[in-house]
Amino acid sequence: MLLESVFQEPTTAPEVGVSDRIRHRLIEAGQRFHANDNIAAFIHDGELDELRTEVKQKLQGLLHALVIDTHSDHNVADTAKRVAKMFVHEVFRGRYEKAPAATTFPNVSQLNELMIVGPVTVRSACSHHLCPILGKVWIGVLPNASSDLIGLSKYARLAEWVMNRPQIQEEAVVMLADELEHRLQPDGLAIVMEASHFCMHWRGVKDNDALMHNSVMRGAFLKNATLRLEFLNLLGNRR
Repeated sequence: MLLESVFQEPTTAPEVGVSDRIRHRLIEAGQRFHANDNIAAFIHDGELDELRTEVKQKLQGLLHALVIDTHSDHNVADTAKRVAKMFVHEVFRGRYEKAPAATTFPNVSQLNELMIVGPVTVRSACSHHLCPILGKVWIGVLPNASSDLIGLSKYARLAEWVMNRPQIQEEAVVMLADELEHRLQPDGLAIVMEASHFCMHWRGVKDNDALMHNSVMRGAFLKNATLRLEFLNLLGNRR
């Protein structure tokens, strides 16, 4: 019996899943991978499809653990597949895709007046319960002669990219402000977000009317009370 165990064929090492490969790269690089972090730089070509397949398998296990018969119930036969696609390619794609192209152009006319974009409809998910967050964002920009400018649609694309991740609203607004400030280098930047949280509507207190409002003020909007008031008053007239 002892000799048999010595001469047995070595066992094959378990196959490493794509999520573990990506996680290993992140750890090796000392890169954080929180729920609202973008990790696109660590995902190789073709791996998103692999990840979707792995997520599908894990979700199938979740349905099994919830004692849901996915074999005879036609309504949930493909639920794991659909939800995996939704997570990876839709509602959480801000984690897995690179930032959208937002070509900047110089401020030739040397614009230096307040500009407001919004309301921009945004959708996210609470990282505590993965319930939807649905809301609107208003963006105020005070450019200077050397500021870069971007097209109006690019504000919406960048907001969508930042919001399509599991997160809390307070951090989401700061991340969007950081992204826009980095690209535009304006004299001032202001963002206000108003959102409805389904973690309050669908569960817990089940309050259907509660909204969360928060704001970020940078540069001139933080220092100049008159400019800040002008921005907030203009928002008040449009909401």
